[in-house]
Amino acid sequence: MKYVCLFYGEEQKLDALTGPENEALQIGTTSYDRGLMEAGYLLLAQPLQSTREAKSVRVRRRKAMVTDGPFAETKEQLLGFILIDVPDQQTAVEIAARSPLAALGTAEVRPAMLRPG
Repeated sequence: MKYVCLFYGEEQKLDALTGPENEALQIGTTSYDRGLMEAGYLLLAQPLQSTREAKSVRVRRRKAMVTDGPFAETKEQLLGFILIDVPDQQTAVEIAARSPLAALGTAEVRPAMLRPG
């Protein structure tokens, strides 16, 4: 079954990391992804750029309204995600809990919807 693990955290805390702390995080997440790939679980892993680069798009009355930044102002921002294929949700939760990003904020584990056909 496919699950998406969404990793949230405070961008300000990421921006405040020292050079060695940031390097350790990069090495940790790369190692984490590599381990998932070697185990045959990882389908896709992707960090996201800052919300400063985001655009929010809403369509109302067939007109697109575009604003700078994320849709909602929240304490934590979406930092990245992984798409995994594992036997069950418990395995997905265990995998999300091992991510270095989960230690910085919150990991949300959601089953992917299966499309018919």
